Amino acid sequence: MEEDQAGVPPLFRCLGPVFHQQDAPAGLLAAPWSGPRRWWAGPLDVEGLGLGSVGAAAAALNLLAGAPGRFATTSALTAGAFDSSGHLRVSGHPIQGFAPLSGFRRTLDGWIRLHANYPHHEQRLMEALGATTADGVAAALRSMESLEAEAAIQSRGGVAAAVRTRADWLASAMGRSAGTGPWIDVTLPGGKAKRTGRPVLRPVEDPRRPLQGVRVLDLTRVIAGPVSTRLLGALGADVLRIDPPQLPELTGQFVDTGFCKRSAEADLAIPGNLDRLRHLLRTADVVVTGYRAGSLNRFGLDPQALLEARPELVLATLDSWGSDGPWSGRRGFDSIVQAASGIADLYGAENNDGGWQPGALPVQALDHATGYGLAAGAIALLAHRQHGGLGGWARLSLARTAEELLNLPALPALPELPGLPGETGRPAGPPPAPVLRTQASTYGGLRYAAPPLLADGQPLDYDRPPVPYGSSELAWA
Repeated sequence: MEEDQAGVPPLFRCLGPVFHQQDAPAGLLAAPWSGPRRWWAGPLDVEGLGLGSVGAAAAALNLLAGAPGRFATTSALTAGAFDSSGHLRVSGHPIQGFAPLSGFRRTLDGWIRLHANYPHHEQRLMEALGATTADGVAAALRSMESLEAEAAIQSRGGVAAAVRTRADWLASAMGRSAGTGPWIDVTLPGGKAKRTGRPVLRPVEDPRRPLQGVRVLDLTRVIAGPVSTRLLGALGADVLRIDPPQLPELTGQFVDTGFCKRSAEADLAIPGNLDRLRHLLRTADVVVTGYRAGSLNRFGLDPQALLEARPELVLATLDSWGSDGPWSGRRGFDSIVQAASGIADLYGAENNDGGWQPGALPVQALDHATGYGLAAGAIALLAHRQHGGLGGWARLSLARTAEELLNLPALPALPELPGLPGETGRPAGPPPAPVLRTQASTYGGLRYAAPPLLADGQPLDYDRPPVPYGSSELAWA
């Protein structure tokens, strides 16, 4: 496969410790790709982040399989997967996007981004501002400075971020912390693996699904974490997702990321459920978590403690702001990280009223790239476990992914398109046509974007539709 225009950022190099441990040949260190290199408008190389993150997962799979080039990607597959929620149709209907109260709002001195998709976050937002209606929220925000409103909302457990310039973000303690360390931070344990009675990896019947027999405990929500486990499921893993019953997931979001996994609800504060979780942990191969740093420790899910108890375990964790930064305890989402880190400011434009307002990436690229990076880390650590019997820990954050995107080299500007004066830098053509598939499900007929991988030259597919939310037992298949 040949690259078009410019090369893809080698994000797979973040997995260097694993490749080095296995003395991986050079042919496994970069996954093939094909197609156009640019298709989304805007100042940042979102395409490079997409192709690079998917390429990291493909490189890890090739390492696991010991087969250079078996797994690859294309521009069409990557572009489609990064906009999977936009392409999804359930019985012919699109799923709900952002809630009405989510989005950018004016403040006394600038702008703030709100996230109110979940009912409990909407309630906390309104309580923080002393408002009962959307108009009341707008009025309260116009009387407050952006940082003041951000602090007030966050202090009540709501989700918001002031729209900062890039310079303001880098001058802050959190901004400086966000760019430290590699994109995928890999920790390899010492010691010896303990016998669990389970083989490291079982022989597989289908080389396109090399994770058959791998048990994945999925404690993630929203988009990034579920995207990673959706891919692990598509590769054959037995994925069991567990959600708290008091905070149900958004239905459309769950359907989009629910392929090839089972779904259980369990209040882990109930001793019986916690005992069942501990039983699952004893025979899990991979544990993926996507909550705020440290918030699951009370359930025995502290990553360091888990690795000490079972050095052969593979851990893959993500959060919004990084586990060691000054905002490690704060809630966040892709859109909120965009606002805080300077991305929303970079994508700002004139609005219909003739004024300026912040903007957003063409897709929720921080979520999807982090998800594929998380999958890449888990797969690479499974390869490491296959090689020497030990697992490891891969950590990512949305904030670190934002820094990866912001620090990618700018692509050369493209010539102006005929009839579009002032549109310098737009893509040379339309986005590549997505690879779409259909399946029946209990939710209705589904039309969805295919996974972003080629396996032996053919697009991978999800072999099972999403199950009804919360319908599965707390047990392995």
